[in-house]
Amino acid sequence: MKIGLNTDSVGQLTLDETLDLAAELGLEHVEFATGAWSTAPHIDIDRLLDSDGARRELLAKLADRGLTISALTCSGNPLHPGPSGREHDQVARRTIALAPLLGVDRVVMMSGLPGGPGDANPNWITVSWPPETTQILDWQWTEVILPYWRDLVAHSRDRGVPKLALEMHAHQAVYNVPTLLRLREEVGPVVGANFDPSHLMWMGADPLAAIEALGEAIYHVHAKDTRLEPSRQALTSRLETLPVMAAEERSWNYVTLGYGHDDAFWRAFCLALRRAGYDDVLSIEHEDVLVAPVEGVTKTVDLLRRVILRDPSSYKPQEI
Repeated sequence: MKIGLNTDSVGQLTLDETLDLAAELGLEHVEFATGAWSTAPHIDIDRLLDSDGARRELLAKLADRGLTISALTCSGNPLHPGPSGREHDQVARRTIALAPLLGVDRVVMMSGLPGGPGDANPNWITVSWPPETTQILDWQWTEVILPYWRDLVAHSRDRGVPKLALEMHAHQAVYNVPTLLRLREEVGPVVGANFDPSHLMWMGADPLAAIEALGEAIYHVHAKDTRLEPSRQALTSRLETLPVMAAEERSWNYVTLGYGHDDAFWRAFCLALRRAGYDDVLSIEHEDVLVAPVEGVTKTVDLLRRVILRDPSSYKPQEI
């Protein structure tokens, strides 16, 4: 396995500073955000689409430091019923257009989440009662989610991008293993997972069981941890609406690797990925509000180096 960096983790740094940091840490890959919910601090998607020279310049900067791009990321909500939905959809389509021009075969996204009929905002249905909840959910999938994703999968395939890696995330139609597999079954294997264990942790799922269930559908992985706060959960549950900056009051927080789950967990995590057939990049995503970004990324690299499996096994039992 290889270690990479989602460059939004150090969005305060310039592009050159970010690439220098990745090289100094001995990383092999970077993951660039192109827009939507990201400010895209390190690349200008329109300039890269319009200019072969700009693309060659970016690729040269990467090659000079021994880096390649693991994925382009355009996480947002292309199914939002308001204007931002159309804007995020256009970012996704421009990202899909850019990926093959940079030699990238994976685009990381989220599924998006529509509202119900007539809604102005998305509506995340997580219960089956009162009865209107299931009616809304059925309408979302039948009338919005599946038509959109059938079209986007065809669009992506036609433009030479074989993998759309969806992050299972709260307030999205795809937020757990069953919803990811449902969409994949309906629209085909262009859709897979950008496997970020941190979201499954706070929602109460088991990331190791999820890896086993997804198997070959895992297309990209984020290295990100969550710390659960039992004393707070005893009062509030894991349903948390306090802002992320109120870390001391929340029932869970995104943290630097090792501050939520120890080396033993991450060692088991890497082993589960290999057993599932994934032997690719672990892209660090730092969203810890209590640890400085460069320090958090550095600590995460140190932990991953202790636990990752770098080489395939050459062991073969002797025949009797």
